[in-house]
Amino acid sequence: MIKLLVTGGAGFIGSNFVRYALHAHPDWHVTNLDKLTYAGRRENLHDVMDNPRHTFVHGDICDAAVAGPLVEAAHYVVHFAAETHVDRSIMAAGDFIKTDVEGSFVLLEAARRSPNLKRFVQISTDEVYGSVPEGSSVETDELKPRNPYAASKAGADRLAYSYWATHDVPVIVTRASNNYGPYQFPEKILPLFVTNLMDNIPVPLYGDGGNIRDWLHVLDHCRGIDLLLHSGVNGEVYNIGGGNEVKNIDLTHRVLKLSNKGTELIKPVQDRKGHDRRYSLSSAKLKAMGWAPQVPFEQGLAETVAWYQQNEWWWRPIKERDPNYRAYMDAQYGKRG
Repeated sequence: MIKLLVTGGAGFIGSNFVRYALHAHPDWHVTNLDKLTYAGRRENLHDVMDNPRHTFVHGDICDAAVAGPLVEAAHYVVHFAAETHVDRSIMAAGDFIKTDVEGSFVLLEAARRSPNLKRFVQISTDEVYGSVPEGSSVETDELKPRNPYAASKAGADRLAYSYWATHDVPVIVTRASNNYGPYQFPEKILPLFVTNLMDNIPVPLYGDGGNIRDWLHVLDHCRGIDLLLHSGVNGEVYNIGGGNEVKNIDLTHRVLKLSNKGTELIKPVQDRKGHDRRYSLSSAKLKAMGWAPQVPFEQGLAETVAWYQQNEWWWRPIKERDPNYRAYMDAQYGKRG
């Protein structure tokens, strides 16, 4: 049986990948390592926790005694575990350096010792390229991260590459665009806006709303990673973009329409420090291998909005009873943000 280790598998993208891998590969066993910080939740795995091919380990990737043996036993490692929210990185950059860089180092050291490892996928982000005024980022472009989160991911990205170049660890780096879908922590724009609108709470829109993001459905991301586990080339970087570039103001209007709410619920707020204006990825390299997004954005967005509307059991306890979430939102947007 193939042994897959997923780090950060109780988070948004990680939990979706765990679910995807169990369904797509009946001969795989998935070990899921997660620290269960504020955004990593057992509830994200409610339907797979009892699956006999899924083992959950509550632990920290920075703890070599816990993480090391799991890496050494795995055939494949997909490393999602990271602090990921730009706003939080501006408020507390040290947490991002420790988890994203030091945690990746611990895993890579174990990967260097592993006798079984066939592939180590370092999950990076389009944000490492920085703001892209025109055109689309390709894998060989210079990295110009402009916030602590992006810088921490760029550091981990290049550290992983160095373990291939120096130690021949079978590393692949992926850089994906903004993911959307179910189980995304409600501090992020889509779940925040949908759940706010359900309670007639204004949605906080940064600046003039003209910032552009490329949206990728989380299952299309999972399909791209799966292809690379089997067909990628060690030492290479692969962009995974959705091809759906949308201004934040236009996204806001789409969510309002899907929620049957009016524009009076838009609340302009002071722009984020160092807010990148536009991200855009060229996925030509991955598409040449046969991958393409399968979820049309209009369909995926409507399904995602509906998921949050239909799953209050999942998000309402976070928004109403999680002191970490409430303290962050109050600090970022003011009371009832």
